[in-house]
Amino acid sequence: MGSYTTNTSTYKLNHTMLRVADPVRSVNFYEDNFGMKLINRLDFEEAKFSLYFLAFDSPKSESAGKHWTDRESVLELTHNYGTENDPNFKVANGNSEPGRGFGHIAFSVDNIEAACARLEANSVKFQKKLTDGTMKHIAFALDPDGYWVEIIGQAGTSSKATTTNLETYRFNHTMIRVKHIEKSLNFYRSVLGMSLLRTLENPEGKFNLYFLGYRHGTEGDVTQEQLVGREGLVELTWNYGTETDPDFAYHNGNTDPQGFGHLCISVDHLQDACARFEDLNVDWKKRLTDGRMKTVAFIQDPDKYWIEIIQNESLKKSAGW
Repeated sequence: MGSYTTNTSTYKLNHTMLRVADPVRSVNFYEDNFGMKLINRLDFEEAKFSLYFLAFDSPKSESAGKHWTDRESVLELTHNYGTENDPNFKVANGNSEPGRGFGHIAFSVDNIEAACARLEANSVKFQKKLTDGTMKHIAFALDPDGYWVEIIGQAGTSSKATTTNLETYRFNHTMIRVKHIEKSLNFYRSVLGMSLLRTLENPEGKFNLYFLGYRHGTEGDVTQEQLVGREGLVELTWNYGTETDPDFAYHNGNTDPQGFGHLCISVDHLQDACARFEDLNVDWKKRLTDGRMKTVAFIQDPDKYWIEIIQNESLKKSAGW
């Protein structure tokens, strides 16, 4: 192993990237309906795309006022110029073929019934309302591009409440489907340094859910009530039997049809973190030395989902963005 200094306990699951057709429409959707705030924007006019970074930023938020790289659960919306004027442009939301892989992002809310009633009053479309199906404790809204947004209740959510406070909302997790759960768990824990915080098994439905994230301080075992109040989680969904099918593969969102782009980890020392990844023989998509952008790297998880690696600018200045 090489000589380097990096501590995975300082890493953060910084953001989830989704491609969108119309950034004005999408930014308004997340601001007006969920109370997110546009905290940064990066324009790359030569390459003809812009990046919009949204997060919960009220005084009650986990990362209020912090630099965008020093947060968990930022939502990055990527806009390629011209898609807003193309009537045939459509993203793959990850939940149907072709393009099945990414599943959804999830927001936890104070009073789920009141929150969903507010969304309905705002004419937000739903994939699943609270009253649909057998699972009455979750709902799935649809954003302007058809991405699924899961709505879950925080601890103390009340069915009798008639109001909801957007300042208490959390961007709880991002769900991706994985083929071989043991390989994926090993990658997210041993390579990225995350902890498995909770497992939900559903043998009747023949799938399991695994929630991983970076522990906060001396945080030990995490209860379900604590879990839904967190940000910066990734949910790995494993459907039984996929690991034994040699021809089975999920879509990573970066080849046609495109949609979901990547997860992003912000680290304490970018160069050293990448040196450690090199020693761990990760599957590289882009090393720091590749291409024109020397301040970002991309590795791939066992299902070929892209993981962006960036510097946490609050710990060490690097890109200056």
